[in-house]
Amino acid sequence: MILVERSAHVAAPVEVVWDVVQRAEQLPAWLAGVRAAEVLSGEGFGRRQLVQAGRGAAHEAEVIAFQEPTLIGWRERAKGAGARAEARTEIYVQLTPDEEAGGTVVRLIVVRWPAGPVKAALLRLGLRRVGADLEDSLARLTDLAAVG
Repeated sequence: MILVERSAHVAAPVEVVWDVVQRAEQLPAWLAGVRAAEVLSGEGFGRRQLVQAGRGAAHEAEVIAFQEPTLIGWRERAKGAGARAEARTEIYVQLTPDEEAGGTVVRLIVVRWPAGPVKAALLRLGLRRVGADLEDSLARLTDLAAVG
């Protein structure tokens, strides 16, 4: 298992940030590496969605954590030819109201279970990039939430 997390303060109420992060169609606007996303079925916990990465890979995802308005998490599995069922990624967005400073603390967490030791080694080499992507995502989310 490989875990990367980043957090940032967003100068918007938790409800405003929640409105952005819980909608699948908003993922490309703030989550780095996502080109398109759409809901396949359901709402809230158990919702299924299709997430297309910028590199063209499509991942079917299921919402596995949903606690309005503070937590959403989904599990992605690679889809298509050559996809390895045992490889998966979980992404969590945790929101905490920041009453002292006003706004919301946003924590992004990515947990990956690579398909084998070679993939694990490659993922470890790319940890800086994953961290940079999370930081970019937080900056984009900050801008989106500020617009409201």
